[in-house]
Amino acid sequence: MSEELGENKNNTAIDFEQLVRGAADAIVVCDARGDIVLWNGACERIFGFTSADAMGKSLDLIIPERQRQRHWDGYVKTMETGITRYGATLLKVPALHKDGRTLSIAFTVSLLTSDDGKVTGIVAVVRDETERFQEDRKLRARVAEAEKIINSTGDAR
Repeated sequence: MSEELGENKNNTAIDFEQLVRGAADAIVVCDARGDIVLWNGACERIFGFTSADAMGKSLDLIIPERQRQRHWDGYVKTMETGITRYGATLLKVPALHKDGRTLSIAFTVSLLTSDDGKVTGIVAVVRDETERFQEDRKLRARVAEAEKIINSTGDAR
């Protein structure tokens, strides 16, 4: 139980505020309504919004318009049932930067609950995959072009 409270076998306390503040990945916590209640420094680096911009705001801040309905349908259902099918799954979705550009992000989620088991919110640990996604897209295009050339050469025989 003490490990859950932030101590390890050596009785060294873990400073969770420092852990969240220093994490290279974005850590976002939202309450049951979907309002942002924690926004670490990596969120600002990835999404461009400061903590002051984001705190108390809806996740719509970073969700592209075309994804919002699907997101909120799932969010509401998860808050009502306490069940998410994405707990251990790495999700890869588009997101919005403050300057309007689209990002490619990957993240995992974990539900937060009260002592009586009621879902009170959700935490997402997010990584910006935009550069890797763009590199993969270029590589796929090059492979497709190479296959096209090979196939056309084979057809000419």
